[in-house]
Amino acid sequence: MKFGEKLRDLRQESGLTQAELAEKAGISLRTISYYESGTTYPKNRNVYKTLADILNVDANYLRNEGNEFITLAKQKYGYRGAKQAEEIVAEVTGLFAGGELSEEDKDEVMQALQQAYWDAKEENKKYTPIKYKKDSD
Repeated sequence: MKFGEKLRDLRQESGLTQAELAEKAGISLRTISYYESGTTYPKNRNVYKTLADILNVDANYLRNEGNEFITLAKQKYGYRGAKQAEEIVAEVTGLFAGGELSEEDKDEVMQALQQAYWDAKEENKKYTPIKYKKDSD
């Protein structure tokens, strides 16, 4: 689920209008509208925290659109892999903020970055100390 969809759903569940959320967050109504429509993303990472606090959710929930990617990274590489995947998703989300890429192009970029992550993890397996390797038997 995209950031804008999550924001809209959480706002509605909280019984807030866009104007009320904007006022509480200290940002414009137009900005909230742009976020919810998927036109833009917050450029300042603190905005995610502010919105999350108002809507009683974790800021990472709002930031992370690649939940499946993060879940797979956690299953395959544990907590550290999941944190690295979360960082990639958060940074790419920020990169897309205010950009001129189509949704299709954004998806392709995200998929390419996720594939690069998986490839890098596979290449780096040989450097994992034995005590941290999982038995594949």
